[in-house]
Amino acid sequence: MPKSRRDRPVTLSKTKKKGREHKEIIVKGIREAVEKYSSVYVFSFENMRNIKFKEFRQQFRQNGRFFLGSNKVMQVALGRSASDEHRPGIFKASKLLHGDAGLLVTDMPKEDVERLFNAYEDSDFSRTGSTAVETVELKEGPLEQFTHEMEPFLRKQGMPVRLNKGTVELLSDFVVCEEGKPLSPESSRILRLLGIKLATFKLNLVCRWSPDDFELYREGLDLSDVETS
Repeated sequence: MPKSRRDRPVTLSKTKKKGREHKEIIVKGIREAVEKYSSVYVFSFENMRNIKFKEFRQQFRQNGRFFLGSNKVMQVALGRSASDEHRPGIFKASKLLHGDAGLLVTDMPKEDVERLFNAYEDSDFSRTGSTAVETVELKEGPLEQFTHEMEPFLRKQGMPVRLNKGTVELLSDFVVCEEGKPLSPESSRILRLLGIKLATFKLNLVCRWSPDDFELYREGLDLSDVETS
């Protein structure tokens, strides 16, 4: 009987080498982009949606590159201090790579980049575990947006419902989610059924580096926060 591939041992040193090589490729790609394009932007994101982000990226396909991934790897590529920075002053941008963040390296005029980022915002359904941005409550009475076939499913989601002459009826007021609290799988499903989109996918510029200057976008930041190496 042939041996299953799943049973083959994997040498840990090989996986570590592969991970290191992948990081080196990313570092090389970022540094090549920094040499090719004139400006580097650090941006943060909220409620990332891969398909929507891919659509946004298309606007820069002719004159820029995006990088997402490990902040530490991106920091290494730019340089973490003045002593190891890849270009003069670019370590300041590296210091602002934390949390949900990414890099845009581009030749697009500054005003166009700002306009595209500031104008972009897209609503979507909230995912399980995300924090509810508002309280959604359903009042007692008929739920005419649901067909009678949905009644068993709604009960499985914890909703106090019954069929009343073929109409789904809510027997008491029901809180789907509470502001500031994480969404349960059931809450997430009910919100989707109701067509309520509480998540907003946003991209926020944090800073811009170019060979000539460095600019901060995020409120509350000061140049003194990033100028020390």
